[in-house]
Order: sequence, then structure tokens, then C-alpha cells
Amino acid sequence: MTATAHVALYDTLADWEVGHLLVELRTGRFTGAPWNIVTVAESADPVTSMGGVRMLPDMLLADLDPAASDLLILAGADFWDAGGGAAFLTAAARFLDAGVPVAAICGATAGLARAGLLDHRRHTSAAPEYLQATGYQGAHLYVDERAVVDGDLITAGPASPVQFARATLGRLGLAPYRTLEAYEGVFHRADASAFPVLMQAH
Repeated sequence: MTATAHVALYDTLADWEVGHLLVELRTGRFTGAPWNIVTVAESADPVTSMGGVRMLPDMLLADLDPAASDLLILAGADFWDAGGGAAFLTAAARFLDAGVPVAAICGATAGLARAGLLDHRRHTSAAPEYLQATGYQGAHLYVDERAVVDGDLITAGPASPVQFARATLGRLGLAPYRTLEAYEGVFHRADASAFPVLMQAH
């Protein structure tokens, strides 16, 4: 049975932050395991990404059941810094409670912080000060890394879309260390020596 990733859609979604992850999940080109990608939003209205791409949601957030999903992806967007995203944070809490992974990057990590979802989990973001401004209680668990995995939660800062993809693929058990290292080598470091390893991934 094909696994499914649900991608949260909202206006000003930061396209580039989740692009690497979505491509690798959908195609399975380096994992051999293509996933279904399903977009989810609060309403059926089209949303426009930060890059100006108009997207139509596949389903409503109110109908999203963690039991029917294998991953929830939350990208950055303007509304996170304005204190928005409550409905998506409620969904993230439900996913984590159900043991279904949540992958959050950039502003979405601030939303998780405000919701108390980082108070007891190791995490990262754009910078410690960025999350401290939310008033959360998890500053002692902040890790200065490009991406961090703690149980079912994957977090990353806005400058780390490749590491975000790598960490999520690793958490999902879709690729071994050698493949993941080669993936980051090719797409982050432009390391030509890593390309043959990646091509032999599966």
C-alpha cells in the first residue's frame, strides 16, 4: 500500500522550503518507494504560495485523520509570525499524539513553539532567538543544527531545505545513511563525487 504525505497549504507558503522533500517523496527516485502527496487546507479556495504559484487543495483540514496519513508537512509562511495557523497546530498535535510524524520548517517551528509542542522535544529553527520570542518553554532543547529529529518530529530552519528533506527521509526509513549523505552532498554541497553513489541508491 502506497504511503501518503499530507502537505498543509496556506497563502504565502514558502515553496522552496518543502520542494526537495515533496519531489523525493512523490517520485521515490532515490528511495524506490513513491508516496502519494495530498494537499490540505482550511477551505477549498485556492491558495497562492510565496512564489506566486496558485494551488487548489485536495482536501479540507477538518477531514484530515492522522490514521489515514503517514506524514504531515508544514512549511513556513507569513501568517506564522503573525500568530496564525491555530488549526494546523491542532492537527500537528493530533498527529504527534497518534505517533504520526510531523515535519516543520521555518515559521512553522514558531507555530509549534507557541502551541507548546517544542517544550519537551529536541528541535531547531532559524535561530534560538526566533523561537524565544514566542515565549515557549523549550529553549533548553534547542539544537544548533540544520535539521533535528526527535521521535516523530522533524524541524529545520529556512536555509536548510535539503537537510529538511534528508532528515525526513531518514526518519521515515526510506533511505540508508550512505544514500542520505550522498543526497546532501549532491544537492547542498554540489559534490560531484557523491553523484554516482546517489545514482546507485536503489
